Formats: sequence, C-alpha cells, structure tokens
Amino acid sequence: MAEDNQFKRNVAYKMRIGDILAGKVIMEGERFKSLDVQNKQVIRVNVIANVIEKYIQDAEKKYGSITIDDASGQIRLKVFGEDIEKFSQFNQGDTIIVIGLVRSWNNEVYITPEILKKKDPAFLLVRKLELEKENVKTIDKTQLLALKDKIIERVKAADADGGVNVDTLILELHEPPEIINQEIKKLLEDGIAYEPRPGKIRYLG
Repeated sequence: MAEDNQFKRNVAYKMRIGDILAGKVIMEGERFKSLDVQNKQVIRVNVIANVIEKYIQDAEKKYGSITIDDASGQIRLKVFGEDIEKFSQFNQGDTIIVIGLVRSWNNEVYITPEILKKKDPAFLLVRKLELEKENVKTIDKTQLLALKDKIIERVKAADADGGVNVDTLILELHEPPEIINQEIKKLLEDGIAYEPRPGKIRYLG
C-alpha cells in the first residue's frame, strides 16, 4: 500500500524535452534522486514526441533504446530485459506519448518508459500550445524583465561575432524555450534587435 501512495505522489509532469535536458540532476549519494526543472522536483514525465531512431539488442543481455524528438531537443528511452517488448510496435517516424521515470547515468539524462502509445502527429502541436500557456502563467513580470535583460546582455556581448544564435540562448539561459522565443520576438518587434539571418539575433539598440 505504501508503494502505491509513493507512486501517486510522483506526478508525471507534462514537459518538452528541451526543459528536461536543461534541468539540474539531483543526486542522493551515488543514486539519482530527481531532476530540478523550473523549481519542480521531477521524477516522472509525460512527453509527446517523434521517434527518430530505434535500437534493439535481442541477445543474452537484452536492451532497447528509442530516441525521440519534439523540436525542443532529443532524449533516449531505455529498456532492459523482457521490457524490450514495449518497443516492438514503434518505428521511426511514429509520434508517441511517453509516461515514464527520469533517470541519469554517465552524464546522460534518459527516460525509463512506463506507458507508450502512438498518437496522431497533430498532438505535438496541441502539447506545444498547452505548455506555452502553462509557462506564461508560471513566470511573473519580474522574472520576465530579468530574462529580457539577460537576453539583451548576451546579444550585445555577441555583437563582435555577428550576433548570437537563438539555440545558444536557449541552452545558456535555462528557461522554457517558448518564453525565450516569446521575449526574442518582442525585442524584434520593438526594434531593439534584428535577425541578420534566421535563428541569429543582433543588437540594434
């Protein structure tokens, strides 16, 4: 009964892969404890993404991995032993929903899947919009202003290099990619920055 209660307490947070990868791994001794993502202690996640690679080792030591991508990043799902059967119905190009446990080993964050289901590709957009709304609600005006200042600071600093890549900003700032893109869009609209080419930002002042 205690195990059931523990299982229920570990909420499967709906997340984008980029946010998972930007999280901080929390260890308890040598054992993985949780992932700190936007001040949430994350143990289980709910992700919708496309399968881009699948590997099955059906030998004495059975092992399977599926790499998934949701346009914010890529992460691997890993299974061992008889659990490789969980991957049998999935192939490259499938859109799937994954509910599973976050794990970290050898500096790699991955997911041990509990539930896997095929989904219509349209669900990727539905999830993206859903998370954008949530992220806007969870970041207050003070945090947004601080984020805006950080973006401007980095854009100015990169002027000698012809600007900074949006992907670099997302990796360095450790904030939801949707919020960073939203603030960059505002800077472009306000004439504070411009795009010398798609995906690169320069300071205009």
